[in-house]
Amino acid sequence: MKNALKHRLLDTKEPSFGTWIASSSLVCVDALKGLRLDWFMIDTEHSQVNPETLAAMVAVSGEAGPIPFVRVGNIDQYLVKQALDAGAQGILVPLVSTEAQARSVVAYAKYPPDGVRGAAAAAGSRYGRELASYLRSANAETLVGVQIETAEALENLEAIAAVPGVDLLFVGPTDLTLSLGLLDDRKNPRVREAMARVVRICEAHHKIPGTLVIDAEEKRAAVELGFRFISLASDIRFLLEGARVFLGA
Repeated sequence: MKNALKHRLLDTKEPSFGTWIASSSLVCVDALKGLRLDWFMIDTEHSQVNPETLAAMVAVSGEAGPIPFVRVGNIDQYLVKQALDAGAQGILVPLVSTEAQARSVVAYAKYPPDGVRGAAAAAGSRYGRELASYLRSANAETLVGVQIETAEALENLEAIAAVPGVDLLFVGPTDLTLSLGLLDDRKNPRVREAMARVVRICEAHHKIPGTLVIDAEEKRAAVELGFRFISLASDIRFLLEGARVFLGA
């Protein structure tokens, strides 16, 4: 297993751009994989994706397409195991608000001695054909991300960023805005300052700062703040915006 994007993001300040796969659709993955996207984030927290469909979506991404990552539904060993065994090259875990939770995420994503992940002859290791090399490389090559999306996470930001094995701190802007008591005011200065603080702490701890944007203005602002793992909206938003353009014309 080799995850060139993970090392590029850790070693340079060059941003990467992907998109959220929120539709549970194999067709959307197949249709979008030929575009100039660095990665897909297959959402299993808010989307109706079962383990079999997840494995198929990762497979459809293809070795030459965007790197498949999975946003799991919870801080849960089974969910992390399912995503990585399916062949995802990294995970993103929502609602990580404490150092202890971040350490659990790392443990679930890593084989011993760094964690508690169990070995399996699954898609990630080419169904066991490459198990020996996979076991020796997966800990270093798997991208481990945690979502910073609560006021409590902001209070514990330094401790979370300092956890060995956490690579990516991803701001969930909508949930963070809600947690700060601002409902849907994503452009509120308090939200922007919190996001800027995440970037600063990531730089201090050699971590990757990430976020999701919903329009070109937010994309420019995210790049200016220093985010380097940036989701350009989602497949569903692309669908809706395309339909609006046609209907408006």
